[in-house]
Amino acid sequence: MMRLSLVFSAIAILPCLALAKRAAPPKVEPVIHDGSRYVAPNDNGIRAYIEAWDVQTNKKLWELTVFTNRVEPRLEEDVQWVFINKLNVLDDALLVTSERGNTYRIDLSTKAITQSDLEQSPAPDAAAQRSDIPEAVKTAIANGSLVKNYELSFHMSPFYLRGDFNGDGKADIAVLVKQRSTGKVGIAIINGATDKVTVVGAGNAIGNGGDNFDWMDSWQVYSEGRAAQAAGGRGPKLHGDALLVSKSKAASALIYWNGKRYV
Repeated sequence: MMRLSLVFSAIAILPCLALAKRAAPPKVEPVIHDGSRYVAPNDNGIRAYIEAWDVQTNKKLWELTVFTNRVEPRLEEDVQWVFINKLNVLDDALLVTSERGNTYRIDLSTKAITQSDLEQSPAPDAAAQRSDIPEAVKTAIANGSLVKNYELSFHMSPFYLRGDFNGDGKADIAVLVKQRSTGKVGIAIINGATDKVTVVGAGNAIGNGGDNFDWMDSWQVYSEGRAAQAAGGRGPKLHGDALLVSKSKAASALIYWNGKRYV
């Protein structure tokens, strides 16, 4: 019977990999349409908003919040901020694009906002990914005993990585999962020797990474030697490969086996 190990631990932030603050918000070029100038100040990390100014009088006509950022209190707040990246005008609508690729359409007559939620859409090659599920993942999650609580997540590519994460000489698999009851995202690590599954995130808190990894937009296998070199000797001692999880232009962290558990 496959065992499920839910680990509550801490993510180790590497000194030279993690940034204390996110990169500066993008400077968005204003657009002019029908006598009005539309700008995105990008000066508020909690809400993304636009302003409309009269071109002739240079007086502000109105202000509108386009979207707000949900903040996980256990994570650094500023690395969770998402700002406006681009403005365009199409017909009588203002198109607002976020840093994550979401597009919001604002009817300039009614100020109504409609959203094309690209962030929540499957990755472009999701169909191909679904046909490329390793047998160990199918056994452990897709068709296994964890299927009642978790489902595979295909919101990033690749959706799984291979590595010797506990240093026992056997290849393990780390796969993106989502907790069915909450929709929270995390990582399931399948031990290649025992089929034991450890879930971090997806409802299982791990340090300041929180219990929801929806902030993560990239990940990769990080070897012991590479981590030691990057950390300049200040990093943790690795027993095997680690997982480098990142939020673009913000922060990076390692999830690794410390000899007893994943931290």
